[in-house]
Amino acid sequence: MTDWRSDRIAAAQRGENPTVLTRLPQSFAVIGDVQWLPGYCVLLTDNPAILRLSDLPRPARIEFLDSLERLAAAVESCCAAADPDFLRVNIEILGNADPYLHAHVFPRYGWEPEELRRRPVWLYPESNWHNPVTALGPAQDQLRTAISTELARPERR
Repeated sequence: MTDWRSDRIAAAQRGENPTVLTRLPQSFAVIGDVQWLPGYCVLLTDNPAILRLSDLPRPARIEFLDSLERLAAAVESCCAAADPDFLRVNIEILGNADPYLHAHVFPRYGWEPEELRRRPVWLYPESNWHNPVTALGPAQDQLRTAISTELARPERR
């Protein structure tokens, strides 16, 4: 059996990606494999042929961006409730490494090292992305459930 990480989108479509929080228009909301910033999430396109935001027709692009805003708002609400040192979320669409459209939602906290707190998370040591101590696991179940529950609420307009 192929590891779900080798094709995250296909695994999500098959219901085999364990990081999926919910299905949203044009996308899947997933919790990050690593949680050194608790609540880190990613919005994956639901179509692996979409490489860039500009590849989507305008209506689908607006749906993807609306889904991104919903995910970011859920992460913000839940992380603020879980940690009094929560500051904000950072949203990034980079396209530098993975060959499909996706967007990162990074919660940022007052307890982060001063020299990194106001800088892009990519300046953290590379080892943070592979540290088994902060890998997604049962310790994140409560926050994961909160974000999923928030995403399931009817949209407020």
